[in-house]
Amino acid sequence: MPFGQQRMVKSPTGADLNLYVKQATAQPRAVVQINHGLAEHAARYARFADFLAERGFHVYVHDHRGHGATRAPDAPLGKFADADGGAKVIADVAAIHDLIAGEHPGLPVILVGHSMGASVALNFLLRHSGRVHAAAIWNGNFSQGLLGQLALAILGWERMRLGSDVPSRLLPRLTFQAWGKAVPNHKTLFDWLSRDEAEVAKYVADPLCGWDASVSMWRDVVQMAIYGGSDGNFSGVRRTLPINLIGGEKDPASDYGKAVNHLAGRMRGMGFSNLVSKVYPETRHESLNEVKRDIVMADFAAWADKVLKA
Repeated sequence: MPFGQQRMVKSPTGADLNLYVKQATAQPRAVVQINHGLAEHAARYARFADFLAERGFHVYVHDHRGHGATRAPDAPLGKFADADGGAKVIADVAAIHDLIAGEHPGLPVILVGHSMGASVALNFLLRHSGRVHAAAIWNGNFSQGLLGQLALAILGWERMRLGSDVPSRLLPRLTFQAWGKAVPNHKTLFDWLSRDEAEVAKYVADPLCGWDASVSMWRDVVQMAIYGGSDGNFSGVRRTLPINLIGGEKDPASDYGKAVNHLAGRMRGMGFSNLVSKVYPETRHESLNEVKRDIVMADFAAWADKVLKA
C-alpha cells in the first residue's frame, strides 16, 4: 500500500530523511506527523495515512535515523549516530515539523508516536510543546525506573566488552525475544506485536523490520524513555494541551498496559486537564496492525475531531 508521495529531506543534522506524505483528499483540517517505532519504518503507516487523508488530514511520516531508507554518514541501519543520537533524532523531527509549517502554514499539527516513536514524540513535545496542537503517545513505556538504569549499565558493559558499536546481544533477549516468549502458544517471536497473523508475517518478511539495534541505539532509546519518566521535564508543557494515550492489555512491552496507565496517572497528577487514555482489551503492541485496528483508527479520528473543534 504505497504512500502518495516519497521524497528526501535534508536535515540540519546531516541526514537525508526518507519522507512519505499523504495529502488530504477531503478539505484539509490539520497535519498528522507520525513517528514510527524501533526496527520498523515509515511505509508501514500507509493504511493509517489513507484513513486520515479521507478525513481531511495531511500525513507526514519519515524514517528515523538508522531506519528504512533514511541515510546519514553516522547512521547505518541500526544506529542513530556516533554521538548524541537521541538529540539528532529529535532535531530531525523538528526539521520535518519546519517543513510542514512551510508547506501548510496555519494548519494545526497533531503529533503521533508509537512505541519508540512514543518516546521520540514525547521528547520532542517536552522541548517544543508550543508548536504542537495535540499529541498522541501510543504504546510507550516511561516507567523505566531501576530497570532503565540496569539496561544502561548492561549496555555500558557491552560497549566496553565488545569494543565497538555493534548490535547489542543482551537487550534483544531482554526485550523483543522475552516479549515474544511471553505470548502463550506463540508461533513466532514477533507474535507480541499483533494477533493478526498476516500482519506478523509481513513484519517477519520485511528486511527493514526486526533487526537488532546497536548498543548505542539501545542506549539512546532507553535514555529517551527515562527522560519522559521524569515529571520535572514536563514543566514547560501547557497543561491544557490535548493528549491521547493508548496501549494494549496484552502488550508485554508496556507491561500489559500498566505503563500507559501509569503515564496517564502521572500527567493527571501534574495537572494535565485535557487528557484521554485507553488500554484496549486483548490488544498487543501494534495498535494499528491489530485485529481491531479499525476501532483504534476511528477512536483517534473522533478524538482529533474534538480537539480541532475546541
